[in-house]
Amino acid sequence: MHIIKKLYCRTFQTALKIALPFLPYRNPEVVNSVTKLPDILKSKQCSRVLIITDQGVRNLGLTRRLEQALADSAITFAVYDKTVANPTTENVAQALEMYRELDCQAIIGFGGGSSIDCAKATGARIAKPRQSLAKMKGILKVRKKLPLLIAVPTTAGTGSETTLAAVITDGVTRHKYAINDFPLIPRYAVLDPKVTVSLPPAITAATGMDALTHAVEAYIGNSTTRGTRENALHAIRLIFENLETAYNDGKNLTARQNMLRASFYAGCAFSKSYVGYVHAVAHSLGGEYNVPHGLANAILLPFVLESYGSAVHKKLARLAVAAGAADKTTPRETAARNFIDAIKDMKRKFGIGDTVPEIRKEDIPKLAHYADKEANPLYPVPVLMDAAELETFYYKLMKKEEHTL
Repeated sequence: MHIIKKLYCRTFQTALKIALPFLPYRNPEVVNSVTKLPDILKSKQCSRVLIITDQGVRNLGLTRRLEQALADSAITFAVYDKTVANPTTENVAQALEMYRELDCQAIIGFGGGSSIDCAKATGARIAKPRQSLAKMKGILKVRKKLPLLIAVPTTAGTGSETTLAAVITDGVTRHKYAINDFPLIPRYAVLDPKVTVSLPPAITAATGMDALTHAVEAYIGNSTTRGTRENALHAIRLIFENLETAYNDGKNLTARQNMLRASFYAGCAFSKSYVGYVHAVAHSLGGEYNVPHGLANAILLPFVLESYGSAVHKKLARLAVAAGAADKTTPRETAARNFIDAIKDMKRKFGIGDTVPEIRKEDIPKLAHYADKEANPLYPVPVLMDAAELETFYYKLMKKEEHTL
Protein backbone atom coordinates (compact mmCIF):
# COMPACT_ATOMS: atom_id res chain seq x y z
CA MET A 1 0.00 0.00 0.00
CA HIS A 2 1.20 3.49 -0.86
CA ILE A 3 2.61 5.41 2.11
CA ILE A 4 0.09 8.25 1.77
CA LYS A 5 -2.85 5.85 1.79
CA LYS A 6 -1.34 4.08 4.80
CA LEU A 7 -1.05 7.37 6.65
CA TYR A 8 -4.66 8.25 5.81
CA CYS A 9 -5.93 4.84 6.99
CA ARG A 10 -4.05 4.93 10.29
CA THR A 11 -5.09 8.54 10.96
CA PHE A 12 -8.74 7.68 10.30
CA GLN A 13 -8.54 4.61 12.57
CA THR A 14 -6.82 6.54 15.36
CA ALA A 15 -9.53 9.21 15.28
CA LEU A 16 -12.24 6.53 15.59
CA LYS A 17 -10.42 4.88 18.48
CA ILE A 18 -10.17 8.20 20.33
CA ALA A 19 -13.89 8.79 19.74
CA LEU A 20 -14.87 5.28 20.88
CA PRO A 21 -15.59 6.10 24.55
CA PHE A 22 -17.90 8.92 23.51
CA LEU A 23 -20.03 6.99 21.00
CA PRO A 24 -23.48 5.66 22.04
CA TYR A 25 -22.69 1.95 21.98
CA ARG A 26 -25.09 -0.25 23.92
CA ASN A 27 -25.65 -3.96 24.33
CA PRO A 28 -29.10 -5.43 23.70
CA GLU A 29 -31.00 -6.77 26.68
CA VAL A 30 -30.65 -10.56 26.74
CA VAL A 31 -33.76 -12.77 26.90
CA ASN A 32 -33.45 -16.54 27.37
CA SER A 33 -36.62 -17.78 25.63
CA VAL A 34 -38.88 -16.75 22.75
CA THR A 35 -41.87 -17.42 25.01
CA LYS A 36 -41.03 -14.25 26.95
CA LEU A 37 -41.44 -11.99 23.93
CA PRO A 38 -45.23 -11.44 24.17
CA ASP A 39 -44.86 -9.80 27.58
CA ILE A 40 -42.08 -7.57 26.24
CA LEU A 41 -44.17 -6.57 23.23
CA LYS A 42 -47.18 -5.78 25.41
CA SER A 43 -45.03 -3.68 27.72
CA LYS A 44 -44.04 -1.63 24.66
CA GLN A 45 -47.68 -1.34 23.47
CA CYS A 46 -46.93 -3.39 20.35
CA SER A 47 -49.86 -5.50 19.18
CA ARG A 48 -48.86 -6.08 15.53
CA VAL A 49 -45.50 -7.63 14.65
CA LEU A 50 -43.57 -8.63 11.54
CA ILE A 51 -41.34 -11.70 11.83
CA ILE A 52 -38.53 -11.73 9.25
CA THR A 53 -36.97 -15.14 8.63
CA ASP A 54 -36.12 -17.55 5.80
CA GLN A 55 -37.83 -20.60 4.36
CA GLY A 56 -35.31 -23.04 5.81
CA VAL A 57 -35.94 -21.83 9.35
CA ARG A 58 -39.69 -21.80 8.78
CA ASN A 59 -39.73 -25.28 7.25
CA LEU A 60 -37.82 -26.65 10.25
CA GLY A 61 -40.59 -25.34 12.48
CA LEU A 62 -38.24 -23.15 14.47
CA THR A 63 -40.64 -20.20 14.51
CA ARG A 64 -43.54 -22.34 15.74
CA ARG A 65 -43.02 -21.71 19.47
CA LEU A 66 -42.85 -17.96 18.89
CA GLU A 67 -45.91 -17.94 16.62
CA GLN A 68 -47.90 -19.93 19.18
CA ALA A 69 -46.81 -17.63 22.02
CA LEU A 70 -47.86 -14.57 20.03
CA ALA A 71 -51.21 -16.11 19.08
CA ASP A 72 -51.89 -17.12 22.69
CA SER A 73 -51.30 -13.50 23.73
CA ALA A 74 -53.57 -12.10 21.00
CA ILE A 75 -50.67 -10.38 19.23
CA THR A 76 -51.23 -10.15 15.49
CA PHE A 77 -48.26 -11.12 13.36
CA ALA A 78 -47.15 -11.68 9.79
CA VAL A 79 -44.17 -13.75 8.65
CA TYR A 80 -41.84 -12.76 5.82
CA ASP A 81 -39.84 -15.92 5.04
CA LYS A 82 -38.22 -15.16 1.69
CA THR A 83 -34.86 -13.89 3.02
CA VAL A 84 -31.93 -15.36 1.08
CA ALA A 85 -28.45 -16.28 2.34
CA ASN A 86 -27.05 -12.84 1.50
CA PRO A 87 -30.11 -10.60 1.94
CA THR A 88 -30.88 -8.35 -0.99
CA THR A 89 -32.51 -4.99 -1.51
CA GLU A 90 -35.48 -6.91 -2.94
CA ASN A 91 -35.86 -8.85 0.31
CA VAL A 92 -35.97 -5.58 2.24
CA ALA A 93 -38.50 -4.05 -0.16
CA GLN A 94 -40.80 -7.07 0.16
CA ALA A 95 -40.55 -7.15 3.97
CA LEU A 96 -41.19 -3.40 4.10
CA GLU A 97 -44.37 -3.80 2.05
CA MET A 98 -45.63 -6.53 4.38
CA TYR A 99 -44.84 -4.37 7.45
CA ARG A 100 -46.86 -1.49 6.01
CA GLU A 101 -49.78 -3.68 4.92
CA LEU A 102 -50.25 -4.95 8.48
CA ASP A 103 -49.44 -1.57 10.01
CA CYS A 104 -46.89 -3.26 12.28
CA GLN A 105 -45.23 -1.69 15.29
CA ALA A 106 -42.26 -4.01 15.82
CA ILE A 107 -39.89 -6.31 13.93
CA ILE A 108 -38.49 -9.66 15.02
CA GLY A 109 -35.49 -10.90 13.04
CA PHE A 110 -35.58 -14.68 13.45
CA GLY A 111 -32.79 -16.77 11.97
CA GLY A 112 -29.16 -16.39 11.02
CA GLY A 113 -27.36 -13.18 10.31
CA SER A 114 -29.11 -12.81 6.97
CA SER A 115 -32.59 -12.63 8.50
CA ILE A 116 -31.46 -10.33 11.29
CA ASP A 117 -29.65 -8.06 8.82
CA CYS A 118 -32.77 -8.00 6.64
CA ALA A 119 -34.79 -7.01 9.72
CA LYS A 120 -32.35 -4.21 10.54
CA ALA A 121 -32.38 -2.87 6.99
CA THR A 122 -36.18 -3.02 6.92
CA GLY A 123 -36.23 -1.02 10.14
CA ALA A 124 -33.87 1.52 8.59
CA ARG A 125 -36.19 1.95 5.59
CA ILE A 126 -39.14 2.45 7.95
CA ALA A 127 -37.19 5.07 9.86
CA LYS A 128 -36.11 6.82 6.63
CA PRO A 129 -38.79 6.03 4.04
CA ARG A 130 -37.51 8.52 1.48
CA GLN A 131 -33.94 7.25 1.44
CA SER A 132 -32.59 4.18 -0.35
CA LEU A 133 -30.42 1.63 1.40
CA ALA A 134 -27.54 2.51 -0.92
CA LYS A 135 -27.54 6.03 0.47
CA MET A 136 -27.32 4.64 4.03
CA LYS A 137 -24.23 2.51 3.39
CA GLY A 138 -21.16 3.41 5.36
CA ILE A 139 -21.08 4.92 8.82
CA LEU A 140 -23.74 6.87 10.72
CA LYS A 141 -26.13 7.43 7.82
CA VAL A 142 -29.35 6.24 9.52
CA ARG A 143 -29.45 8.53 12.55
CA LYS A 144 -33.13 7.91 13.30
CA LYS A 145 -34.88 5.65 15.78
CA LEU A 146 -36.09 2.34 14.37
CA PRO A 147 -39.29 0.53 15.37
CA LEU A 148 -38.81 -1.92 18.24
CA LEU A 149 -36.27 -4.42 16.91
CA ILE A 150 -35.80 -7.87 18.45
CA ALA A 151 -33.25 -10.44 17.27
CA VAL A 152 -33.67 -14.20 17.70
CA PRO A 153 -30.50 -15.88 16.40
CA THR A 154 -30.93 -19.49 15.29
CA THR A 155 -27.23 -19.82 14.53
CA ALA A 156 -24.42 -19.21 16.97
CA GLY A 157 -22.04 -17.22 14.88
CA THR A 158 -23.05 -14.04 13.14
CA GLY A 159 -23.29 -11.85 16.23
CA SER A 160 -25.80 -9.73 14.31
CA GLU A 161 -28.02 -9.68 17.40
CA THR A 162 -25.46 -7.39 19.09
CA THR A 163 -24.08 -5.26 16.30
CA LEU A 164 -24.76 -1.90 14.70
CA ALA A 165 -24.24 -3.31 11.19
CA ALA A 166 -26.51 -4.69 8.49
CA VAL A 167 -24.91 -6.20 5.41
CA ILE A 168 -27.03 -6.01 2.25
CA THR A 169 -26.50 -7.10 -1.35
CA ASP A 170 -27.70 -4.90 -4.19
CA GLY A 171 -30.12 -7.03 -6.18
CA VAL A 172 -28.92 -5.62 -9.51
CA THR A 173 -25.15 -5.12 -9.22
CA ARG A 174 -24.57 -7.92 -6.62
CA HIS A 175 -22.40 -5.46 -4.71
CA LYS A 176 -22.46 -6.25 -1.00
CA TYR A 177 -22.19 -3.34 1.42
CA ALA A 178 -22.59 -2.59 5.11
CA ILE A 179 -24.84 -0.05 6.83
CA ASN A 180 -23.42 0.91 10.23
CA ASP A 181 -25.27 3.02 12.76
CA PHE A 182 -26.25 2.77 16.42
CA PRO A 183 -30.04 2.62 15.90
CA LEU A 184 -29.50 -0.76 14.17
CA ILE A 185 -28.46 -2.43 17.44
CA PRO A 186 -31.45 -4.61 18.46
CA ARG A 187 -33.18 -3.69 21.71
CA TYR A 188 -33.46 -7.35 22.73
CA ALA A 189 -31.43 -10.45 21.84
CA VAL A 190 -33.11 -13.80 22.51
CA LEU A 191 -30.47 -16.47 23.27
CA ASP A 192 -32.73 -19.52 23.23
CA PRO A 193 -30.81 -22.79 22.61
CA LYS A 194 -34.01 -24.63 21.69
CA VAL A 195 -34.22 -22.74 18.39
CA THR A 196 -30.73 -23.92 17.42
CA VAL A 197 -31.02 -27.68 18.04
CA SER A 198 -32.27 -28.42 14.51
CA LEU A 199 -29.33 -26.64 12.92
CA PRO A 200 -27.48 -29.09 10.62
CA PRO A 201 -23.87 -29.91 11.57
CA ALA A 202 -22.39 -28.12 8.55
CA ILE A 203 -24.18 -24.87 9.40
CA THR A 204 -23.32 -25.29 13.09
CA ALA A 205 -19.66 -25.52 12.09
CA ALA A 206 -19.66 -22.64 9.61
CA THR A 207 -21.50 -20.24 11.91
CA GLY A 208 -19.33 -21.24 14.85
CA MET A 209 -16.26 -20.46 12.76
CA ASP A 210 -17.90 -17.15 11.88
CA ALA A 211 -18.06 -16.29 15.59
CA LEU A 212 -14.43 -17.35 15.95
CA THR A 213 -13.47 -15.03 13.09
CA HIS A 214 -15.29 -12.14 14.76
CA ALA A 215 -13.46 -12.71 18.02
CA VAL A 216 -10.04 -13.16 16.41
CA GLU A 217 -10.26 -10.16 14.09
CA ALA A 218 -11.57 -7.95 16.90
CA TYR A 219 -8.72 -9.05 19.19
CA ILE A 220 -5.81 -8.65 16.76
CA GLY A 221 -6.88 -5.25 15.45
CA ASN A 222 -5.47 -1.92 16.57
CA SER A 223 -8.66 -0.47 18.09
CA THR A 224 -9.26 -2.78 21.01
CA THR A 225 -10.33 -1.83 24.51
CA ARG A 226 -10.02 -3.80 27.71
CA GLY A 227 -13.67 -4.76 27.43
CA THR A 228 -13.49 -5.92 23.80
CA ARG A 229 -10.35 -7.96 24.50
CA GLU A 230 -12.07 -9.67 27.42
CA ASN A 231 -15.16 -10.37 25.30
CA ALA A 232 -13.05 -11.81 22.48
CA LEU A 233 -11.04 -14.05 24.80
CA HIS A 234 -14.22 -15.29 26.50
CA ALA A 235 -15.76 -16.07 23.12
CA ILE A 236 -12.70 -17.98 21.93
CA ARG A 237 -12.61 -20.11 25.09
CA LEU A 238 -16.28 -20.98 24.71
CA ILE A 239 -15.91 -21.83 21.01
CA PHE A 240 -12.95 -24.16 21.48
CA GLU A 241 -14.70 -25.83 24.43
CA ASN A 242 -18.15 -26.23 22.84
CA LEU A 243 -18.23 -26.04 19.04
CA GLU A 244 -17.12 -29.60 18.37
CA THR A 245 -19.70 -30.90 20.87
CA ALA A 246 -22.47 -28.86 19.24
CA TYR A 247 -21.33 -30.13 15.84
CA ASN A 248 -21.38 -33.80 16.91
CA ASP A 249 -24.42 -33.61 19.20
CA GLY A 250 -26.81 -30.94 18.06
CA LYS A 251 -29.27 -31.66 20.86
CA ASN A 252 -26.76 -30.83 23.59
CA LEU A 253 -28.44 -27.74 25.02
CA THR A 254 -25.45 -26.79 27.18
CA ALA A 255 -23.14 -26.67 24.18
CA ARG A 256 -25.78 -24.82 22.16
CA GLN A 257 -26.30 -22.26 24.91
CA ASN A 258 -22.55 -21.74 25.29
CA MET A 259 -22.17 -21.22 21.55
CA LEU A 260 -24.94 -18.61 21.61
CA ARG A 261 -23.06 -16.85 24.41
CA ALA A 262 -19.82 -17.09 22.44
CA SER A 263 -21.47 -15.52 19.42
CA PHE A 264 -22.91 -12.76 21.60
CA TYR A 265 -19.55 -11.95 23.22
CA ALA A 266 -17.77 -12.02 19.86
CA GLY A 267 -20.43 -9.68 18.50
CA CYS A 268 -19.91 -7.29 21.40
CA ALA A 269 -16.16 -7.35 20.71
CA PHE A 270 -16.24 -6.61 17.01
CA SER A 271 -19.04 -4.04 17.32
CA LYS A 272 -16.53 -1.71 18.92
CA SER A 273 -13.19 -3.02 17.65
CA TYR A 274 -14.25 -3.92 14.10
CA VAL A 275 -13.14 -6.83 11.96
CA GLY A 276 -10.54 -7.09 9.17
CA TYR A 277 -9.61 -8.44 5.77
CA VAL A 278 -11.18 -11.85 6.36
CA HIS A 279 -14.57 -10.17 6.43
CA ALA A 280 -13.84 -7.78 3.58
CA VAL A 281 -12.86 -10.61 1.23
CA ALA A 282 -15.68 -12.86 2.48
CA HIS A 283 -18.28 -10.15 1.85
CA SER A 284 -17.13 -9.77 -1.75
CA LEU A 285 -17.45 -13.54 -2.27
CA GLY A 286 -20.91 -13.55 -0.74
CA GLY A 287 -22.07 -10.67 -2.89
CA GLU A 288 -20.72 -12.05 -6.17
CA TYR A 289 -21.25 -15.79 -5.77
CA ASN A 290 -23.65 -16.07 -2.82
CA VAL A 291 -21.06 -17.99 -0.78
CA PRO A 292 -22.44 -18.28 2.79
CA HIS A 293 -20.66 -15.73 4.93
CA GLY A 294 -19.66 -18.04 7.78
CA LEU A 295 -18.23 -20.59 5.35
CA ALA A 296 -16.23 -17.93 3.52
CA ASN A 297 -14.82 -16.65 6.81
CA ALA A 298 -13.88 -20.17 7.91
CA ILE A 299 -12.05 -20.87 4.66
CA LEU A 300 -10.18 -17.56 4.71
CA LEU A 301 -9.22 -17.16 8.36
CA PRO A 302 -5.93 -19.15 8.44
CA PHE A 303 -4.74 -17.65 5.14
CA VAL A 304 -5.20 -14.08 6.37
CA LEU A 305 -3.64 -14.76 9.78
CA GLU A 306 -0.58 -16.27 8.12
CA SER A 307 -0.25 -13.27 5.82
CA TYR A 308 0.06 -10.91 8.80
CA GLY A 309 3.23 -12.69 9.92
CA SER A 310 5.09 -11.58 13.01
CA ALA A 311 2.85 -8.52 13.43
CA VAL A 312 0.23 -10.74 15.12
CA HIS A 313 2.39 -13.33 16.88
CA LYS A 314 2.08 -11.70 20.30
CA LYS A 315 -1.70 -11.47 20.16
CA LEU A 316 -2.18 -14.89 18.58
CA ALA A 317 -0.05 -16.38 21.35
CA ARG A 318 -2.56 -15.05 23.90
CA LEU A 319 -5.42 -16.48 21.87
CA ALA A 320 -3.61 -19.82 21.74
CA VAL A 321 -3.60 -19.92 25.55
CA ALA A 322 -7.33 -19.12 25.64
CA ALA A 323 -7.96 -21.89 23.09
CA GLY A 324 -5.90 -24.45 24.97
CA ALA A 325 -3.41 -24.68 22.10
CA ALA A 326 -0.47 -23.37 24.14
CA ASP A 327 0.43 -22.28 27.64
CA LYS A 328 2.01 -19.09 28.94
CA THR A 329 5.52 -20.56 28.71
CA THR A 330 5.23 -21.47 25.02
CA PRO A 331 7.46 -19.25 22.81
CA ARG A 332 5.40 -16.57 21.12
CA GLU A 333 5.98 -17.63 17.51
CA THR A 334 5.30 -21.28 18.35
CA ALA A 335 2.10 -20.43 20.20
CA ALA A 336 0.89 -18.30 17.27
CA ARG A 337 1.59 -21.18 14.89
CA ASN A 338 -0.24 -23.56 17.24
CA PHE A 339 -3.30 -21.32 17.18
CA ILE A 340 -3.42 -21.16 13.40
CA ASP A 341 -2.90 -24.94 13.24
CA ALA A 342 -5.74 -25.42 15.73
CA ILE A 343 -8.04 -23.48 13.39
CA LYS A 344 -6.92 -25.64 10.47
CA ASP A 345 -7.56 -28.79 12.53
CA MET A 346 -11.03 -27.50 13.35
CA LYS A 347 -11.73 -26.92 9.67
CA ARG A 348 -10.65 -30.48 8.83
CA LYS A 349 -12.88 -31.95 11.54
CA PHE A 350 -15.83 -30.02 10.14
CA GLY A 351 -15.12 -30.86 6.51
CA ILE A 352 -14.40 -27.25 5.56
CA GLY A 353 -11.98 -27.00 2.65
CA ASP A 354 -9.54 -24.34 1.46
CA THR A 355 -11.09 -23.34 -1.87
CA VAL A 356 -14.07 -21.47 -3.27
CA PRO A 357 -14.75 -23.16 -6.63
CA GLU A 358 -17.00 -20.35 -7.85
CA ILE A 359 -14.16 -17.82 -8.15
CA ARG A 360 -13.38 -16.77 -11.71
CA LYS A 361 -10.00 -15.26 -12.48
CA GLU A 362 -11.52 -12.41 -14.48
CA ASP A 363 -13.61 -11.37 -11.44
CA ILE A 364 -10.68 -11.03 -9.05
CA PRO A 365 -9.74 -7.37 -9.70
CA LYS A 366 -13.36 -6.31 -9.14
CA LEU A 367 -13.68 -8.43 -5.98
CA ALA A 368 -10.42 -7.09 -4.57
CA HIS A 369 -11.60 -3.55 -5.30
CA TYR A 370 -14.77 -4.18 -3.29
CA ALA A 371 -12.76 -5.65 -0.40
CA ASP A 372 -10.33 -2.73 -0.43
CA LYS A 373 -13.17 -0.22 -0.48
CA GLU A 374 -14.91 -1.92 2.45
CA ALA A 375 -11.85 -2.38 4.64
CA ASN A 376 -9.78 0.73 4.05
CA PRO A 377 -9.68 3.01 5.95
CA LEU A 378 -12.29 1.66 8.42
CA TYR A 379 -10.85 -1.65 9.61
CA PRO A 380 -7.88 -1.25 12.00
CA VAL A 381 -6.04 -4.31 10.69
CA PRO A 382 -2.56 -5.28 11.96
CA VAL A 383 -1.04 -4.99 8.47
CA LEU A 384 -2.52 -2.74 5.79
CA MET A 385 -3.07 -4.09 2.27
CA ASP A 386 -4.39 -2.48 -0.89
CA ALA A 387 -6.49 -4.07 -3.62
CA ALA A 388 -3.48 -5.51 -5.47
CA GLU A 389 -2.27 -7.21 -2.29
CA LEU A 390 -5.76 -8.49 -1.46
CA GLU A 391 -5.96 -10.19 -4.86
CA THR A 392 -3.56 -12.87 -3.61
CA PHE A 393 -6.24 -14.29 -1.30
CA TYR A 394 -8.63 -14.91 -4.17
CA TYR A 395 -5.97 -16.76 -6.12
CA LYS A 396 -5.22 -18.91 -3.08
CA LEU A 397 -8.89 -19.86 -2.83
CA MET A 398 -9.17 -20.93 -6.46
CA LYS A 399 -8.87 -24.62 -7.29
CA LYS A 400 -5.14 -25.21 -7.47
CA GLU A 401 -5.20 -26.69 -10.97
CA GLU A 402 -7.03 -23.63 -12.31
CA HIS A 403 -4.41 -20.98 -11.66
CA THR A 404 -0.77 -20.20 -11.30
CA LEU A 405 0.69 -17.23 -9.50
